[in-house]
Amino acid sequence: MSLAINDIHFGYGKVPLFRGLGATGLRRGTITAVVGPNGVGKSSLFRLIAGLRLPRRGSLSLDGTDLATLPQRRRHETVFFLSQHVAIRAALTVFDLVLLARKSGRGGRTTPDDLARVETILCELGIDHLSDRHVTDLSGGQQQLVATAQAFVREPQVLLLDEPTSALDLRRQLEVMELVRKVTIARNIVTLVALHDLSLASRFADRFLLLDSGVIVADGSPHEVLDGGAIEDAYGVGIHVERATTGTLMVDAYLRAS
Repeated sequence: MSLAINDIHFGYGKVPLFRGLGATGLRRGTITAVVGPNGVGKSSLFRLIAGLRLPRRGSLSLDGTDLATLPQRRRHETVFFLSQHVAIRAALTVFDLVLLARKSGRGGRTTPDDLARVETILCELGIDHLSDRHVTDLSGGQQQLVATAQAFVREPQVLLLDEPTSALDLRRQLEVMELVRKVTIARNIVTLVALHDLSLASRFADRFLLLDSGVIVADGSPHEVLDGGAIEDAYGVGIHVERATTGTLMVDAYLRAS
């Protein structure tokens, strides 16, 4: 059971972005890191999977079902896209906003299970003490954590996280990514996460997809992709990879002599 990206062609106006983008076997219960320099289309790929954009050609399927055939409400429930540009302006408390995300598309009364699920997610993210605070009064990092809580509480089948740690300190980055891994495995979902920090990505991802020039130029385990020359070519830098005593890969980048 997996997500498949099948020969996607897409662009903005007359400018092509993807020319035959494809990756199969993005398995449930695993995290795939989508990496690449700015402007290669990581966010656009996520919008296509979420149904916020339509490909010119190709398809996206989950467990063999073309996502385009799902009713809008069903696709909204199946796929959740958390954008990197978090700007929450709703005059609601943290608890109410996350509860609203939980209830989105479900209708009906708020159940004790809904309330308990929100409380659990807030505790797991370490922001339960912010429950009664208005979201507009929070820092950018705190708002990012609230948005992450909205993603988890929805319990989608496909979770798309675009730079979910960009506004967080080191401890919070690790805590959020640990929770992403925990949720991915426990709920047996497909998780794709776009990250610029290759060391962080290699620590938590099972698979790397490296985007460049409209196609996936490298696809494999973090070790396979980082050890190849495709990363250096895509980013235009040299890299040195070492294995830390914890077993994780540490990536050091440097500018190459011109």
